[in-house]
Amino acid sequence: MSKNLSELGGRKGVLENLFSKIGDASAAEEGTPSPQDMERLAEEFLVGKANVYGTATFYDFLKPENKGKKVYVCNGSACLCAGTQDGLVDELKTRFKPDEIGHMTCLGRCHENGAFHFAGKNYSALGEGQLDAVLEGGEEMNVDRYAMHSQGESVLMTEFPGMDSYAALLKTALAKDSSDVLDDVKAAGIRGRGGAGFPMGVKWEFARNTESNLKFIICNADEGDPGAYSDRYLLEERPHAVLSGMIIAAYCMKAQWGVLYIRAEYPEAFPIVEAAIQDFRDAGLLGENVNGAGFDFDFKIVPGQGSYICGEETALISSIEGQRPEVRVRPPFPAQKGLFNKPTIVNNVETLATVPYVIQNGGSAFARLGTEKSNGTKLVSLDSYFNRPGIYEVEMGTSLSTVVNDLGGGFTKPIKALHIGGPLGGIVPVSKIDELSIDFESFASGGFLLGHASVVCIPESFPMMTYLEKLMEFAAVESCGKCFPCRLGTKRAHEMLESANSGNYKIDMELFDDLLHTLETASLCAHGGGIPLPVKNALQYFGEELKQYFNQEGSHV
Repeated sequence: MSKNLSELGGRKGVLENLFSKIGDASAAEEGTPSPQDMERLAEEFLVGKANVYGTATFYDFLKPENKGKKVYVCNGSACLCAGTQDGLVDELKTRFKPDEIGHMTCLGRCHENGAFHFAGKNYSALGEGQLDAVLEGGEEMNVDRYAMHSQGESVLMTEFPGMDSYAALLKTALAKDSSDVLDDVKAAGIRGRGGAGFPMGVKWEFARNTESNLKFIICNADEGDPGAYSDRYLLEERPHAVLSGMIIAAYCMKAQWGVLYIRAEYPEAFPIVEAAIQDFRDAGLLGENVNGAGFDFDFKIVPGQGSYICGEETALISSIEGQRPEVRVRPPFPAQKGLFNKPTIVNNVETLATVPYVIQNGGSAFARLGTEKSNGTKLVSLDSYFNRPGIYEVEMGTSLSTVVNDLGGGFTKPIKALHIGGPLGGIVPVSKIDELSIDFESFASGGFLLGHASVVCIPESFPMMTYLEKLMEFAAVESCGKCFPCRLGTKRAHEMLESANSGNYKIDMELFDDLLHTLETASLCAHGGGIPLPVKNALQYFGEELKQYFNQEGSHV
């Protein structure tokens, strides 16, 4: 049935996609599409009313409960550990009704905390009296500041050289045979920066070798990992690099459309990216027969509507089609059958932003950076518990100690662990900082996961059990529901952790271990399969703190 829905979703093309129209209807109705709008869209796209309703009720900013929300508070783990949000909610309740306050996860203000969204803008770390000024619309206080530093060779943080420079670079590349350009990208050995680490050039080649009259390159800008804001940095500070990477990808795989799926939690990114797209249009690099290279290409921005699972590529594709963002069984892979059943490549923001460096300097120059298996550089996001929070670009293989102590300046308070790589990443005790380096292999061999390289500090004063409870609550809420192990397992795990944390229950360790094993081995995607990792890390390194909540008999964790 989903294949048929994919075809129906593509009847009117990507410019008139069902998901965006549901979002437009929601905005017009102050938070959720009306039954009349949903029925009209179902008829327009020849899908059942239940399909449109099922889609609308999945997302945070489309579901009926969202109607009438006026302010949204960040509930990401960085803000949770900072302890700023309860006081913020209490203060907002003096100005809004409780049912007018919603939540967002996460706003990318992890370096400041106290984050919330109001009237289409994000705010954080407001001082005394500033909240009223924001609510009255009298002052612009949504600009945030954080450290931005590249150590060594800069791939991603190079200053924007101007549109003329980018245009010249692209025109030179488009004058070459597309197979030669692809070979250079493959030679660079760029591995996906969204967490999976799959070689980008190989992905492009899969799509190139699939025959179709229509192909897509999608930029996955749904950076949902709490603690991560590196993609937000690139979208707002280096959008031309991202767009250039998409144009080169399209040329190599012969795609006609570049779709940017940008999360609604980053409202400031939309006008910046739109302006950058116009720069490329003015330079004659979009439209029909781009630069005489024999291919047509253009961009389409699709706003997300609040769903962590849309960071998974097949769920993201389903989302754009107007379906519930459920993970798809593979094969077929998106490179063969993706958006609207057409060959599609999905790349992360940071991955695409590396391409201009490769085109300008050659694949071998990029390959020389980093380690043998983890090439290039990596952006790392540091939260507010660092003396110098911000975004840092380091060469792959740089020691974690260098990042924490030299670049981040150490911690402002005693910290017991770092949750690195998002919710599915590992919980690294501070005792392990000197043993790890910023690359895929180091983290994997240590029993952790580099992922997006976001760093959330867990203070010594913050109970690890509370952190695990909130982590599994997040996993349960954000599960797409497609497979039983994740849909049921995350919920049951959260119930167990919540009951134990409240003192009403002791968790049977053998039962809990079985649950984690089922999640890890039987889930359809990395959401359910990955969430056991940080829990196991916590049990391994903080067993003394956690033992009061577990019945240890029979444990084999």
